[in-house]
Amino acid sequence: MHDIVHQLAKMIDHSLLHPTMTDKDLKEGCALALQYDTASVCIKPYAVREAAGWLKGSNVLVGTVIGFPHGNSTTSIKVAECRQACLDGAVEIDMVVNIGKVLGGNWSYVKEEIAAINAEARTHGAIVKVIFENDFLEDSHKIRLCEICSEVPVAFVKTSTGYGFVKGPDGKHSTAGATIGDLLLMRKHSAPQVQVKAAGGVRSLDDMLRVRQTGATRVGATATVAILEEAKKRFGGGSSYAQQESSNQDSGY
Repeated sequence: MHDIVHQLAKMIDHSLLHPTMTDKDLKEGCALALQYDTASVCIKPYAVREAAGWLKGSNVLVGTVIGFPHGNSTTSIKVAECRQACLDGAVEIDMVVNIGKVLGGNWSYVKEEIAAINAEARTHGAIVKVIFENDFLEDSHKIRLCEICSEVPVAFVKTSTGYGFVKGPDGKHSTAGATIGDLLLMRKHSAPQVQVKAAGGVRSLDDMLRVRQTGATRVGATATVAILEEAKKRFGGGSSYAQQESSNQDSGY
């Protein structure tokens, strides 16, 4: 695979979180991540153990979510979710902050919760990515969260769940997801060792290249095939997923 295509693949956490995804969808999603050699899969918590088996021996990491998507669980439940995920084989934990506590300015609660989950993950050799859900927040909230995440410190700050829908005046729900403005803000206000992950709305190669220019190093994506196939066409190298899928089937995956 062409070097830049591989670099882009290694920025992608292939997202397998939609509530309608079946076990078959999850297994096929892990196979796709293997074919493209993505950074990781971010899979539903109940399927972490299976994913760890499917991806064993590969360079594709197993990640999952906790307190997802609304962040409303108690801290003790979030810590327990983190512990279970790690025991099942997850090495990357994407946690949702308590959004109401953030909006209420209860920063001691927010910091203590992030620190507790981060400490639990570290005991298992896992890393934590803290999801802000920026659609619900003002810039002042985002900046303070970046500062807290730098103080703890965690491995990543992350824009969104992809499921944080805001109700508009017409009654319909929408999400902005990872905006360039937010990514630049988060990169500016996070410590150098804290990486930035974009999630929500990155659906094309051009989207991903714009995100990369902000300094973000990971992207949560469902459009992995479209992004990387376009990258192959533009930059060269590698056979397509469709061409390799048959060899996967032949190997009994």
